[in-house]
Amino acid sequence: MEDSDAAPPENLFRTGRHLKQTAGHRAFIPAPLPPVPPVEISTRTQQLLSQADLNLGRLDGSIQTLPNPDLFVFMYVKKEAVLSSQIEGTQSSLNDLLAAEANLLSARNPQDTDEVINYINAMNHGLSRLRDLPFSLRLIREIHAVLLKNGRGTHMTPGEFRRSQNWIGPAGCSLANATFVPPPPGEIDRAMGNVETFWHSNLPLPALVKIALIHAQFETIHPFLDGNGRMGRLLITFFLCEQNILQKPVLYLSHYFKKNRDAYYTQLQSVRDTGNWEQWVEFFLHGIIEVSRQATATARAILDLREKHRALIPKHLTRIASNAYQVLDLLYAHPIITIRDTCKTLGITYNAAGKIIQNFLKLGILRELTGYRRNRVFFHEPYIRLFDETSPAQNEKNECPE
Repeated sequence: MEDSDAAPPENLFRTGRHLKQTAGHRAFIPAPLPPVPPVEISTRTQQLLSQADLNLGRLDGSIQTLPNPDLFVFMYVKKEAVLSSQIEGTQSSLNDLLAAEANLLSARNPQDTDEVINYINAMNHGLSRLRDLPFSLRLIREIHAVLLKNGRGTHMTPGEFRRSQNWIGPAGCSLANATFVPPPPGEIDRAMGNVETFWHSNLPLPALVKIALIHAQFETIHPFLDGNGRMGRLLITFFLCEQNILQKPVLYLSHYFKKNRDAYYTQLQSVRDTGNWEQWVEFFLHGIIEVSRQATATARAILDLREKHRALIPKHLTRIASNAYQVLDLLYAHPIITIRDTCKTLGITYNAAGKIIQNFLKLGILRELTGYRRNRVFFHEPYIRLFDETSPAQNEKNECPE
């Protein structure tokens, strides 16, 4: 976008403008939120908002019907951590993560798994802090420090806004040929301060439109040297929970963004280039609708699976049914287990645990993971399959840096 003496179209500088810096490159200086002129809530947008609200309500209700909603959250957060990290090139799968948490990892890439675990810790830390503290820049930096505690981002000033210029583009790109250059460091505090103000504003704007704007603005500002994509996706969950739109953190757009990776980056760049916030909002709302439907279906599938497996116990494990129900319930909290750990957790004998697990193998509730004759490891494959995605995505976009 070049400077011109001609009067620009009304929306051209609606999201900001590219300005030449002393080093010779052009950086994008974002306009504050809310946009001017305001986001137009067209009939189509209103229909999408209604569908999104309806599906979020169904999701919230479905979670409450589960015997232990927190166990669903336990696994869903892990799924989100894996997907969000895969978008940035991390190769760990959900099985890798579960194995690492069970101290069973003979990993291809343990550092990748550490990054996924950091994401879970950052998620949990942020949700915990939001119970007592309002959303703030201080909290964003605090969460970011947890996100980059270990792994490839430890040298990227965790918990601090950047003091140098970053850029986005193909691997090996420079400032001169970058796809997008975020604002210079001197603009970060102002731009992020506006995000904080807008977050707490009482403008007559639908909540889902508001978080759509916040997410895009955060990605445009790119306030950190690394971890911006993951932080931007975390903000969506924090907002939905803080605003009581969801009672549990069970809606994550990483699956939608990953599946529509090219469209996602194109939409974000289109907002910067054309000021078309409305198109971005519709893309975002489609994601809310799609992902909330998927999460609702997963919740229902868990309920069906649990009832199906519980019905097998009185038919096949009559004499040890009481302990078998305990082991089955344990699998929803710890889907990868050993006989020894089962004994310790439930306070039953080694022989009793072994007999139940052997029966669960025959019934297809469990599968053996290692192939060993001793020190065997078992996993609740039907349950994990409800959450697991296909093989880890390749980092096709090669954003540099995140």
